[in-house]
Amino acid sequence: MILHDEEKRLAALERYKILDSAPEQRFDDLALLASQICGTPMALITLVDADRQWFKSRVGIEATETPRPISFCAHAMLQPELFIVPDTLEDDRFRNNPMVTGEPHLRFYAGASLVSREGQPLGSLCVGDRVPRTLTEDQKSALDALRRQAQSQLELRRNLMELETALAARDSAEQAQRGLVQELRSALDEVNKLSELIPLCSTCRFNMTIPADPAYISRVSEGLEKMLKERGWNEKEVIAVDLAVREGLANAIRHGCGNDVSKQVQCCVTFDAPGEVVVVIRDPGPGFDAHAVPDPMEPDNMLKSSGRGVYLINQLMDEVGFRDGGREVEMRKRRESMART
Repeated sequence: MILHDEEKRLAALERYKILDSAPEQRFDDLALLASQICGTPMALITLVDADRQWFKSRVGIEATETPRPISFCAHAMLQPELFIVPDTLEDDRFRNNPMVTGEPHLRFYAGASLVSREGQPLGSLCVGDRVPRTLTEDQKSALDALRRQAQSQLELRRNLMELETALAARDSAEQAQRGLVQELRSALDEVNKLSELIPLCSTCRFNMTIPADPAYISRVSEGLEKMLKERGWNEKEVIAVDLAVREGLANAIRHGCGNDVSKQVQCCVTFDAPGEVVVVIRDPGPGFDAHAVPDPMEPDNMLKSSGRGVYLINQLMDEVGFRDGGREVEMRKRRESMART
């Protein structure tokens, strides 16, 4: 689908200098949030070039780009509202599309257009599933909100590049200009932090991905503590959950990631029932056999360091379970008042 002013559109896209750029956490976070909120296994931030659609961020899809003629986003980017295909096999435009008849066997698609400051369509933030479905009104509103965040990130990225180019040409005002760059970078960091702490209000949870660096544990801890206190958890209960989560994250960073800061740890917090919090921590490591972890309270293990983290988590939380070969731990804790009830 080619626009009559395609040259202007491509020129606008080129000004962002983003095609074939390296992955960036702020865009990956938005794609992850879109997938989590809409409950879909696939989510993408796409940019439509002259003959391809390229994925700036992707969840659940291995490919980094596809030909433009088979692109769903080439349609979505032209729509002012959400572009939704409940069942691709029931739509004449897509039933024979290679992405429908082959991998990833797309049966559901919803995309929100990304537009440049000049009003030119660039691509879309989209979600997909392998089964027919639709979105609730809350999910539609959330997807549109994430689209606005993605556009803001594109504009901030472009502003920063343009400002840095201008500063390089104005060496006479170097000190003042560096101050402006730092101010813009600080603003960008604040937006990134806000994006990481966006609560998924429709299900009362949040999902954060942090580098495998112990310095980032406090980000998760601060968000979790705030949510628990807002729901009336007392100080003792908050401390217990916080300690368990800190220990779980520390174990994931130390053992799951080998303290490699290029790797990432994911933490999802959900309030499944009144007075109950569920925390899931995932790491990309080799995993372990939870049943083989030695009990540190046994006399022969008292002087060994292994097993203490798992033991502490089990003491602090009501239920602890390990999945995916030990790469994922799920912890549940109920408020004392609810437990007594």
